[in-house]
Amino acid sequence: MEKNTLLEFLEKPIIEIIAIANRLRKDNCGDILHLCSIINARSGLCSGDCAYCAQSAVSKADIPVYPMKSKQEILERARRMKEIGAQRFSIVTSGESLGDGELEVVLEALPEIKALGLGTCASLGMLDRRRLHLLKEAGLERYHHNIESSPRYYRRIVSTHNFDDRVNTLRLAREVGLEVCSGVIIGMGEDWQDRVEMAYILSELGVDSVPVNLFIPIEGTPLESIKMITPEDAVRTIGLFRFAMPDKEIRLIAGRELVFSENEITPFMSGANGMMIGGYLTRGGNLPDRDRRLIEDVLKSWGSEGKDNGVL
Repeated sequence: MEKNTLLEFLEKPIIEIIAIANRLRKDNCGDILHLCSIINARSGLCSGDCAYCAQSAVSKADIPVYPMKSKQEILERARRMKEIGAQRFSIVTSGESLGDGELEVVLEALPEIKALGLGTCASLGMLDRRRLHLLKEAGLERYHHNIESSPRYYRRIVSTHNFDDRVNTLRLAREVGLEVCSGVIIGMGEDWQDRVEMAYILSELGVDSVPVNLFIPIEGTPLESIKMITPEDAVRTIGLFRFAMPDKEIRLIAGRELVFSENEITPFMSGANGMMIGGYLTRGGNLPDRDRRLIEDVLKSWGSEGKDNGVL
């Protein structure tokens, strides 16, 4: 799809964007809501200077900092996430990569996570082909590595690695036979041209799942004074990603609770068909009962009772 076509889509009235995005979601993906969850298996201690991240070397945010969790801790979290409805579970670590001992913990945990009936995901930084192949052999199904922003804007938020490094990791993951999950953080000061570029690049890369984070300024980070995105801009962006990638999973991740407040169903009527439950890396999310009600409301609004979704 041409970038000009994406820009023209954004010029439509918001009601029309919502209607088109919802129809594309229904026609291409059906009425199934995809639910994922994570464990922050290693927090803080990152040498990167990502301006948005509470775990970066330039952050003064008050967050938990700890080394790699044990296999037992990872599996305990996976079981809990399964209980509250997660279908996929991702092991996430801070930093640009892993040490061999840390990777071994992940390799040992993956078969047992899979045995729980959960889809297996991991977000472990910029790994080489050998390590990605080892993860695939251990049972990893999907590798996550966000592009975060557009190539132009990326240079303004991080200098310790570049945009091409991220794209190369995604290509290596695909080459070893893994599905790829890559998304963005919306609302860090980028413009609509940047958002179109993000959607275009992810479409060209053929990613399987697109997590959309709505940026929430965190005290102690360089972007702490950024004004939060409006619900309408968030809806337009979600619609844009659905329009660019009609048959992909478009997942709402961090920020949905604060941006949409009591109207959390809105993005799921605007093209989104997935979300993260159980909290995020350094911030808590909705309590399980509130997300359960949201899930029920979404499926009812789609005309589905959830029988094919596996969550009700």
